[in-house]
Amino acid sequence: MSLFLSKGTIELKSAPSIKSYAATVGKKEGDGPLADYFDHIAEDVTMGEKSWEKSESLLQQSALRIALEKGNLSERDISFIFAGDLLNQCTSSSYGLRDYNFPYIGIYGACSNMAESLALAGIFIDNGIGDNAAAITSSHFCSAERQYRFPLNYGAVRSPTSQWTVTGAGCAIVSSHWQPPYIKFITFGSITDMGIKDANNMGAAMAGAAYETISAHLANTNKNINNFDLIITGDLGKIGSDLLYDLFKRNKVDIKHKHKDCGTMIFDTENQKVNAGGSGCGCSASVLCGYILRELAHSRIKNVLFVATGALLSPTMTQQGESIPGIAHALHLSAQ
Repeated sequence: MSLFLSKGTIELKSAPSIKSYAATVGKKEGDGPLADYFDHIAEDVTMGEKSWEKSESLLQQSALRIALEKGNLSERDISFIFAGDLLNQCTSSSYGLRDYNFPYIGIYGACSNMAESLALAGIFIDNGIGDNAAAITSSHFCSAERQYRFPLNYGAVRSPTSQWTVTGAGCAIVSSHWQPPYIKFITFGSITDMGIKDANNMGAAMAGAAYETISAHLANTNKNINNFDLIITGDLGKIGSDLLYDLFKRNKVDIKHKHKDCGTMIFDTENQKVNAGGSGCGCSASVLCGYILRELAHSRIKNVLFVATGALLSPTMTQQGESIPGIAHALHLSAQ
């Protein structure tokens, strides 16, 4: 049974396993430094579909199918699926998964979706609610631009603080304690508002939430940054990461030597013209389900604090002069 430790933090006493996982991405992501870790790289952003939203749904379907195959599982083996994306009404998830016959629990945490869905799947399995629970999320550059900023044919100039929404999806299937990677602790974050109003500066909007959640997780579990090989955020980009370092320095903590960010890992930020890095819930999902979980499964790294961050951006509210709240959720993933 899961044990509530303190505000937002839960210990998963059985340490459920992530039995299988898969990451599917677009061509631009496949040209980046993590290409060898992805299960499928699409040849183009349309993937043969007539709309960006349908293309994103296909990304989720592909990630789920591959994860099932890798785990020797069938559709009937999945007790629950937790899914979400960036679009209104979780369009890509709802339409992408509608043909599957398993209980669907839709979530929305913006770019924190992968951590939120995986945490909920872990809690269900830790408490004996079902045999296997899947966590899946996605994003698509073109669908996100159309909803949150400008349609691509508008030709808007991107600011230096902007980030490139990743075209990608990640799926992880959680089962009872079996083999690594294991889920040991979870911290659900609180909404944090840094007062940022610029929709092209998501890293700055999310940095405060990452700081608060990491700090809460360490305090509630009586750990420090040296208990982890890596603390991985997703996705602050270059600007948000620098802000995170500054926030920790106020407490005389140097997190930089332990920290990596999915937004700067997935792209070559110097040569791929992505400005401050990658973003979108497909960013942390594909880095987690491609790179991080594989490294843990092979014990090349032992303990990771995975902290997916989300900007709870509403175009309607920003047009009314409102700031952009942030959220972050953390999971202690272990090979031990």
